[in-house]
Amino acid sequence: MDMGDMPGMIMPAKKSPPAKKTKPKKPAQAPAQPAPPPASQPAQLQTMPDMPGMTHDDKPAPQTDHGDMSGMDLGNGGADHAMTMHGLLGGYAMSREASGTSWQPEAAPHSGIHLTADDWMIMLHGRVNGIADWQSGPRGASQAFSSSMVMAMASKDIANGDTLGLKAMLSADPFMGRRGYPLLLASGESADGKTPLVDRQHPHDLLMELAATYSHPLSGSDSLFVYGGYPGEPALGPSAYMHRISALDNPATPIAHHWLDSSHVTFGVVTAGWVHDDLKLEVSQFTGREPDQFRFNFDAARFDSTAARLSWNPDSRWSLQVSAGWLKSPEQLDPNVDERRLTASAAWFNQFDFGSVAATLAFGNKHLSTGVDESAALAEAEFKPDDAWTVFARAETIGSDELVPGPAVRGAGEISLGAIHDWHLAEHWKFGLGGLYAFDFAPSSPAASYGSDPHGAMGFIRLVAE
Repeated sequence: MDMGDMPGMIMPAKKSPPAKKTKPKKPAQAPAQPAPPPASQPAQLQTMPDMPGMTHDDKPAPQTDHGDMSGMDLGNGGADHAMTMHGLLGGYAMSREASGTSWQPEAAPHSGIHLTADDWMIMLHGRVNGIADWQSGPRGASQAFSSSMVMAMASKDIANGDTLGLKAMLSADPFMGRRGYPLLLASGESADGKTPLVDRQHPHDLLMELAATYSHPLSGSDSLFVYGGYPGEPALGPSAYMHRISALDNPATPIAHHWLDSSHVTFGVVTAGWVHDDLKLEVSQFTGREPDQFRFNFDAARFDSTAARLSWNPDSRWSLQVSAGWLKSPEQLDPNVDERRLTASAAWFNQFDFGSVAATLAFGNKHLSTGVDESAALAEAEFKPDDAWTVFARAETIGSDELVPGPAVRGAGEISLGAIHDWHLAEHWKFGLGGLYAFDFAPSSPAASYGSDPHGAMGFIRLVAE
């Protein structure tokens, strides 16, 4: 009886005769496995062929540039949140965001104090300038004043893949007075509601932006979004100058401001748009009237004007836009005059071994319902050889009928150069000391002369939180 077949029993094995010595057989080849990483290589770098996001030589593929993440305070789970940061309007990197719904080069730093609160991602940023301003000639003046801006942005990804964004921006500019500060060749708006403000830059309103965005992804490369602000910024022109990467450190407002980006404080705007990879098409309905001289209040929302903008970021260093706007009664002092505005701009940023360079070229044209055409062009740049120094320059030209008496459009221009040195006071705070000098090319007029050699200068200090 064979007891070895009895269930549950284990019998000793029978002895077998000695086996003949034979040459060991080569074991059957097992399926190929990836070689273990060398001892010096972190295990997480071991990859499988064709793994998404990896190259075939088992090295990590280049990662998307998410901007300047230095100074981030993400709290618990911050690393996970940092990896999921994306723009408010689509799946691109947050560093592409600029003012309103405008774009900047994705490679540009997106400086700010970054925090998290529950499911919200928050960015805070602010600056205060103390400026001593001197403008020459019979139409110039001297003044000490302060300009400032503080902003907060928050975003939250919702369970279905949508994104909610909130923006707020305030300025203490109204405290400098309704007449703003001296700036030769500047024009636009009014200090008293009766006369144009010329050779002075008006202050911004206390509340510069209070807006919300909502975006919905259609696919990995497409999304739809809506933006609403009271006040807010319509889809018209390049990024507002105080947010433009090529103008961040220049305390003077461009004299071409009202041809390019003056609508960045609009009391009533709704924008709808579509993002496809590096393209963005958007349309705004907004209030055409510029803010009045009362800088602490809310102006009437009329939604009587329309703008459309096409933006394209061909790579991480460039951001291009063309836009057109049809503005109903933009000027308080000329309520019966409407305006068609066209703008085009190219912004560029790159990091080199010797420092970073940011530059913008922009063009704007205003065609008034009276038949008058006025154009402006701007070129500006900033160079940062290191974290302490910044050198900036701007050249611009305008055609305006406000600078000298008479209805004719007269040309004018300005070239300014400046520099600033910053000292870091703490992790998110820095103090700067700088200055600029401007050469002005003014139209001649016996009735309102700018003098033989108009020019201006500014010395300034600043405190920045970012």
